[in-house]
Amino acid sequence: MVLFFNILSDAFVYGMVLFIISVGLSLAMGLMKVVNLAHGAFAMIGGYIASYITQDQGMSYTLAVAAAVVGAIIIAVPMERLLYRRIYGTSELTQVLMTIGITFVIIGVANFIFGPTLKTIPLPDELRQRVDLGFRTMSSNRVFIAFCGAAVAAGLWYVIEKTDFGIKLRAAVENEKIAGSLGIKTSVIFSVSFALATGLAAFGGVIGAELLPIEPYYALTYMVMLLVVVCVGGAGSIGGALAACLILGTVDTVARYLLPSYGAFFFYFAVIIIVLMFPNGLFGRKLNV
Repeated sequence: MVLFFNILSDAFVYGMVLFIISVGLSLAMGLMKVVNLAHGAFAMIGGYIASYITQDQGMSYTLAVAAAVVGAIIIAVPMERLLYRRIYGTSELTQVLMTIGITFVIIGVANFIFGPTLKTIPLPDELRQRVDLGFRTMSSNRVFIAFCGAAVAAGLWYVIEKTDFGIKLRAAVENEKIAGSLGIKTSVIFSVSFALATGLAAFGGVIGAELLPIEPYYALTYMVMLLVVVCVGGAGSIGGALAACLILGTVDTVARYLLPSYGAFFFYFAVIIIVLMFPNGLFGRKLNV
């Protein structure tokens, strides 16, 4: 029974890391109708910035997280206006080729500036302490990750479903021309949405660095994983992304505990089964890019 709760708690934390990073990609694909395979590159950017702030500059972890999110957004917003805006509404192949190209450019630039080595992000003393959960002790960092994941899920749901911005975003997605004729600045809405998705990726890349280490080819290493999470959950669905991350995180964690020699076999086997049963994802609708 203790082993069961150990697996469950580790799976929950792992799932929350995947959720924070991948939910922005889900929103981009489901709401903005763009297959952004460079999404993981922005998580890598956040990790590199946080590592530089803490390791090279000796500044605080809190400042590093804030700098990572802001820095990634500052980089992403001009890219959205100059590059991504040109591929909105184009074919999936065009989007895939463009965003893979962006991924390789970001990897090359990041490695040139920061060096092609594994990056670490030192945790403050508060996040290195152990928390007694009754059945085990867990680092407070992992408890913090779980809390952040729940807060992101609740916050995104509220923003999209209950705010004026969410209403305008959904209107722009349904019919951009009519939304524009009603006075909605769709270009601004999409830019803000892209910045939000990028900021979440960077945030997840920093706080999840313990589980998904920041390394030179981070963007490529986790590209497929982030994409399958969106496919399993359903593009554009926050609940679907959360459910997919928790299910796949549990499958992967159980396999690594009990059958480590099989690697990621069970993770992708579960993906195949779920996609066969739910072609549009657990809570998604058909994606027409």
